[in-house]
Amino acid sequence: MSTIQLTSSQKRVLTALVNLAENADRPVCGREIAESIDRNAGTVRNRMQSLRDIGLVEGVAGPDGGYVPTDTAYETLGVERMDDAASTPVEREGDPVEGVNVEEIDLSSVANPDLCRAELVIRGPVGSFDAGDRVTVGPTPGAGLRLSGVVDATHVDGNTLLVRVEGMETPGRERAA
Repeated sequence: MSTIQLTSSQKRVLTALVNLAENADRPVCGREIAESIDRNAGTVRNRMQSLRDIGLVEGVAGPDGGYVPTDTAYETLGVERMDDAASTPVEREGDPVEGVNVEEIDLSSVANPDLCRAELVIRGPVGSFDAGDRVTVGPTPGAGLRLSGVVDATHVDGNTLLVRVEGMETPGRERAA
């Protein structure tokens, strides 16, 4: 099977659709997508037409219509559907962030607490996070890991937060870092 190559604009729109569709039980309207990525609704409509033409999006007509990502959309973005996924919550500045769930946590420089960083791949609107925000992730399913730190950067296209880790803890263990 050949890989579908997307422009950065197409990828951003498709990623936003996939994120919004995870938390919706209906098609996602173009206005919602536009708001989540801070783009014009007309731009989103144009991108959706091209995404529909290559089979990544289905359009649903009518007053409750909108867009639905296809299975190929998930494959193209390299993400899994999170229909029955366990929840790993995220807090920003101590408040829960609704509609956001952690898909993956990658740690680097764990042996050096001063340099420890986490790359958090999340589902949901990354745009609600800014550099300097204090975040807490977890507890994760299974291990119960809670990770806290400060956002260094956000990568909207990849749904990624880069976090300077200030602490990690698991049940029954003292706080590390």
